[in-house]
Amino acid sequence: MSATTLSGKTVITCALTGSFDTPSRNPAVPVSPQEIARSALEAAEAGAAVVHIHVRDPGTAKPSMDLALYREVVERIRERDEAVILNLTTGAGGRFVPGPDEEPARAGPGTSLASPEARTRHVTALRPEICTLDVATMNFGEHAFLNTPGHLREMAARIRDAGARPEIEVFDLGQIELAKQLIAEGYLDRPPLFQICLGIPWGAPATPETLLQMRDRLPPDAIWSAFGISRAEFPILALAATAGGHVRVGLEDNLYLSRGRLAPSNAALVEKAVALLALLDRAPATPDEARALLGLPSREAPADRGRAGGG
Repeated sequence: MSATTLSGKTVITCALTGSFDTPSRNPAVPVSPQEIARSALEAAEAGAAVVHIHVRDPGTAKPSMDLALYREVVERIRERDEAVILNLTTGAGGRFVPGPDEEPARAGPGTSLASPEARTRHVTALRPEICTLDVATMNFGEHAFLNTPGHLREMAARIRDAGARPEIEVFDLGQIELAKQLIAEGYLDRPPLFQICLGIPWGAPATPETLLQMRDRLPPDAIWSAFGISRAEFPILALAATAGGHVRVGLEDNLYLSRGRLAPSNAALVEKAVALLALLDRAPATPDEARALLGLPSREAPADRGRAGGG
């Protein structure tokens, strides 16, 4: 199977839970490892080839970097589905909130800033096929999201050593230029895999003009996907799919199935994505087709990847 034979296929990624306080706004947002894994399996059944995974503390629903939680989610998914592609976040550990006025350089409440080793520990241990690499330092809502070039180089090296494919998340034009520099330096392999992230305060807005401009600034050989948050989720999906990219939906990005109607599950958002793609004469890629489209190795023996202690 080659990517050139799959021109009518689009890869759907489902972002399952994220890290913001969304469970309080929609009870369908999965929190526990059991809920996250079940939601992943339902999304895969609905047509997602890739599931993007954060974990949360089951008691508080707050974001977590606990390796044991990641391990449980991965094992629960792999017990039932060996095909779906796992994409683990490394975005956790990048948040900085300044301290009090007299000590702004000191980390204040809500800071999660962590070392590159800590942010990639679960990738090293669990060896997913894909993990995110956020090439972004920016205001992210009311806090700062910090990913310095030095940290990105170290994280990219650790990701490569784990055998994972970095999905380069970019939230604005300048971040694409930094990613190009990391590619030129040899820290990121070609062809690069990009995720264009739109509508996050205070990154690039979720507009057609922005999406097309960011697409046009990518390296010529880039494989790319895009998403918009909230009400922009499905308009950006339609544009990305018709502009040569792949797509992402999920409760991490959007809590509503339609105006005023909360999404009952991640699977419902994937089902809507599949239906919209069908109207555009496109079909969702299976996980094995997605491997060809995203430049991943063909599926390995089940014991080789995605198992606890694999790294």
